Amino acid sequence: MASGTIDLMQKRTVILASTSRYRRELMNRLRLPFEVHSPEVDEAPLPGESPRVLAERLALAKAQAVAARFPQAVVIGSDQVADLDGQALGKPGTHDRAVEQLRRMRGQTLIFQTAVAVVCQATGFEQRELAPVRVVFRELDDAAIEAYLQAEQPYDCAGSAKSEGMGIALLDAIDSDDPTALVGLPLIRTCRMLRSAGVDLL
Repeated sequence: MASGTIDLMQKRTVILASTSRYRRELMNRLRLPFEVHSPEVDEAPLPGESPRVLAERLALAKAQAVAARFPQAVVIGSDQVADLDGQALGKPGTHDRAVEQLRRMRGQTLIFQTAVAVVCQATGFEQRELAPVRVVFRELDDAAIEAYLQAEQPYDCAGSAKSEGMGIALLDAIDSDDPTALVGLPLIRTCRMLRSAGVDLL
């Protein structure tokens, strides 16, 4: 990770390189004007790639992809992968896959590997950080899984876990030093990197 010289006096456009409505909602909390652009990055894991490395690689790749199109902007990329004993669980996409994921996860401890990257091509700024979240799932019966999925339909959430909604009822414990990381964007780390990139939120 490297950073270039930052011109603190120059206002730069901030772009969120994501189509996730959850990340957009989190960014709105900062009351910072920003644009949203799709990174159009292949999110398939590489052979033998761990969930942690996958999340970090994709967060940076998303930021770099959008920064290449908007070189003067400060671009934020993020990615999240549910890590079950070293196996990556991504977005289920369908009801059946979500049922399968949650059956595997019940009674287990997972690490939600949430990575964020900030890139400004014009200044040579590039940083990324990982915000792992340890999550303990309850012992869930099939009826509880079905009720949750019917209520939330979390098919666009890593590991089918929509913790900001009814997904919180699936859990026994959450351990994190960045409280929004489980939702998909660790705002403490994001703010820290934006400051380093010359974006003053306050």
